[in-house]
Amino acid sequence: MNESIAYLHEVFDVFGPISARRMFGAYGIYHSDVMFGLYAAGRLYLKADADNVAQFQAQGSQPFTYTQRAKQVQLSYWSAPELMMDDRDQALFWARSAWDAAMRARAERFSKPRPRRPLKPSSKSKPSA
Repeated sequence: MNESIAYLHEVFDVFGPISARRMFGAYGIYHSDVMFGLYAAGRLYLKADADNVAQFQAQGSQPFTYTQRAKQVQLSYWSAPELMMDDRDQALFWARSAWDAAMRARAERFSKPRPRRPLKPSSKSKPSA
């Protein structure tokens, strides 16, 4: 296991158990099977949305960005404030804030109705005469 990922288990011990899953050269950080963090390029990023992004901005955090097809892409993950890495109360506050944002995003995603595809006639069935 990556040493930094092992350390994140300590950072978030008051918040609760976390897991890390490799993804595209980074790690998704999960709690209760919900991704609330991203560890990439030696840095921890936490989930942000309209309800908590101002907290990240107030700490001088930056959004996670990457380049795809010569364009900058920004995800809704912001760099974790440094103060939380050594302060378990701060880690708990920021983890809860990020996890709440992840839960809101999940609820929104699952509340939208899925478009139904029209049924295609089966090639095996023939119209009855």
